[in-house]
Amino acid sequence: MSQFYLEHYGFRMRPFSILPDPGMLFWSKSHRKAFSVLEYGLMTRAPLTVVTGEVGTGKTTLIQALLARTEQEVRVGLISNARGDRGDLLRWILNAFDIDTPRDADYVSLFQAFQDFVLSEYAAGNLVILIFDEAQNLGAETLEELRMLTNINSGTDELLQLILLGQPELREIITRPELRQFAQRVSATFHLDGFDLQGTRDYIAHRLTEAGGTGTEIDVEAADRIHAESGGIPRMINKIADLALVYGAAADQKVVKAELIDELIADGLILVPQSAPAPDQPQARLVLAHEPGPKRDFS
Repeated sequence: MSQFYLEHYGFRMRPFSILPDPGMLFWSKSHRKAFSVLEYGLMTRAPLTVVTGEVGTGKTTLIQALLARTEQEVRVGLISNARGDRGDLLRWILNAFDIDTPRDADYVSLFQAFQDFVLSEYAAGNLVILIFDEAQNLGAETLEELRMLTNINSGTDELLQLILLGQPELREIITRPELRQFAQRVSATFHLDGFDLQGTRDYIAHRLTEAGGTGTEIDVEAADRIHAESGGIPRMINKIADLALVYGAAADQKVVKAELIDELIADGLILVPQSAPAPDQPQARLVLAHEPGPKRDFS
């Protein structure tokens, strides 16, 4: 079926896979800003960078694009949905970097093993980046433990960079009074929104073209229906558009029209999750760590 799908439209590959693919990244205004914030954090060795957004807005894809473009050697550890008590976090981190430690090692030994790793990588000229996905699931105690890890330094340089990716509620968590020291260590934050109507149209045309199509396999009216149903969230757009192309191929249609999107919806194939309220904070903020005085907003 997949081969028929590609041949029917003349695609080289599926235009709307839901897997993160930096090669298919669509540079909306919001994604460019988010990437600039991440790049700023990488360039300045920011101890903590935070990017939030609804599920499926492209946070992970942006990180992959960032790491692919860096010219410096990096050691990257990725942790998703980490949970546990004190000490468990360090084991998650050590596992992310493939650092072997005795199973009965105490907290001090675990911390020393990680610190030695960070210092050795720094001596070799490598960046050490620890990425937490779904970081809204980390509790206040765990976030405070992360802040303590950023104290590993050479006296002048930050040796460990943390990037936290999470859903909108992450911003609310890190601005709580009990986490004010953590918030002070955050050098850059950004909230990634979904696309507006024109952004959705452009995104769909971009993905179709990148896959080897003409960009018109889904017409404007169908794109508008997809936007209304998806709320402009890229992952939801991909799900709906992919199914629409399958339906179109099965019906021997070369162009997907709005009626076909309505048919998908009527058939109950689209499950749209409820969105969380957008955060009240400014969308983008760059803050120089340790800088006294009021924070400067670059929205």
